[in-house]
Amino acid sequence: MNVTLFKKDPNTYTCNVYLIRGDWNAISDVNTLVDVGTNGFIIDELNTISTGVGKRRVEQIILTHEHFDHTGGLKHIIELYNPKVYAFSKIKGVDYLLKDGMQLKIGDSYAEVLHTPGHSHDSACFYFPKEKVLFSGDTAINIKSPGGSYTQEYVQVIEKLIDRNIEIVYSGHDDPLIGNVKTVLSNTYQNIISSKIIK
Repeated sequence: MNVTLFKKDPNTYTCNVYLIRGDWNAISDVNTLVDVGTNGFIIDELNTISTGVGKRRVEQIILTHEHFDHTGGLKHIIELYNPKVYAFSKIKGVDYLLKDGMQLKIGDSYAEVLHTPGHSHDSACFYFPKEKVLFSGDTAINIKSPGGSYTQEYVQVIEKLIDRNIEIVYSGHDDPLIGNVKTVLSNTYQNIISSKIIK
């Protein structure tokens, strides 16, 4: 699995956008964007990346949730590359609805789709068990102190992530988290259950 994090547009509030390819750009690999950002700012850089001879530059898009900073550029990417688009919400441009627990080929590997509501009703994470990698979108996994309130549903989200063997997290806005992920998730869980839980 080969992961590219695109440079951000300094003049626009946007999310991290990732391109996932196979290690060898084989015909069978599925070139995949995780989110698309606020506008088409990734297009110039995307067109400089080697994505495989005889392959579409973007074959599919997986959206972590429907918020504009993650989906606003969708129409630009669809117009240029005509990819399949997957999400938990049926917003304009989405072709297929994701389901919790489904397996999806991404690059040269397979990801488990995890429904992780909390930041939004349609938040999703994508977990690659072979690589021990998680794409977390805006699902908060590093809560550093107790306080505030959380839903019981969100407690279950963190429990779901703790059950996975995760060593690298690519988030929707922060720098990649490499190593120490189990400790971060454990501390987050303790801080959540020490806060107010809403049924």
